[in-house]
Parts: sequence; C-alpha cells; structure tokens
Amino acid sequence: MSTGDVLEAMRGNHDAFAALVTASTTRLYALACLILRDSDRAADATQEAFVRAWREIPRLRDAARFDAWLRRLLVNACYDEARRVHRRAEVSLHSVGDRIVTDTSTGLAQSDRIERAFRQLPLDQRTVLVLQHYADLSHTEIAATLGVPVGTVKSRVRYGVAAMRAALDADDRSGKTPIARRSA
Repeated sequence: MSTGDVLEAMRGNHDAFAALVTASTTRLYALACLILRDSDRAADATQEAFVRAWREIPRLRDAARFDAWLRRLLVNACYDEARRVHRRAEVSLHSVGDRIVTDTSTGLAQSDRIERAFRQLPLDQRTVLVLQHYADLSHTEIAATLGVPVGTVKSRVRYGVAAMRAALDADDRSGKTPIARRSA
C-alpha cells in the first residue's frame, strides 16, 4: 500500500481505493474477529469500516497515517457492532465440560480456558489487549487509534490482564475437586 494510492483514493479514484481495501482486508478482519469474537459480526464491522473510509477519505489529513486512521475506523465499527447486538454467545456448560474431558491435549483445554476468560472482558479491555498483543501496537499507538489518553490505555490493559488472571484463577478453583481427608 503506497501513499500514492491513498492520495489517489482521496481524490475519488475507485481503483486506488479498491487496492487499499484489498491490501488491508485480511488484517482488519482478523483484528475485528479478535475484538468481537464472532466472525459474522467481524465481517459486518470490517465492511462498515470500509464504507466509512470511502465516505471520509477526502477528509483524511495525512495520507501517511492511513493505516492508523483505518484501524481507528475499524475499532469504532466494532464498538458500534457490539452495541447493536446486545446478545452474548451462550455456551452450554455440558458442552464445555465434554470438550475438556474428551480433550487429551492440555494445549486445547488451556486455549479454551483462555478464550472463556477473554470473552468475559468488557469490550474496551478486550480491544486494547488485542491491539497490544496481536497487532503489536505500543500504548501510544493504541491511544491514537482509540482516541483516548495513553493513561486510559494503560489502565485498560492493567484491568484487562487482572480480570483475565481472576477468571483463570476462578476456573482453576472450580475445576479442582476437594481431597477427602483420611482419619488416622
């Protein structure tokens, strides 16, 4: 993706904008999937981000910051999608228990535990953790993407990590069965 394509798209060139979309679709969709944890909603948010980008690209101030600007549009579209759909995916406790019991690989069981803990996080904490750990953005870059102060990003990361630890600890405690005491 070149700055020239961005400048052309800013002038209304459909082909240049299509090249920009093609270059960033997979990356943005992956981020949306991580934030929303639902592929259909992620596809909707990604599409909405591109629609907004086409409408707003003439107002883009700095063509060199196109990636950050587009990432911000995606995060905002994810927030809008999360607000629009108030339902949460419900998982049967039976199916979770069956998967863990029949799964002989501790890696998959651990992955399930982390996924459940991650799903419990509020959207703002989930978003900063995705941007930090999967998109490899610094706190400053995340703050610019979300339009919030760096201190807010740091706070959301700290609370998100603490909530993940608490959820995993609770999962550990609930998964252990008490050991019966033997009398002498």
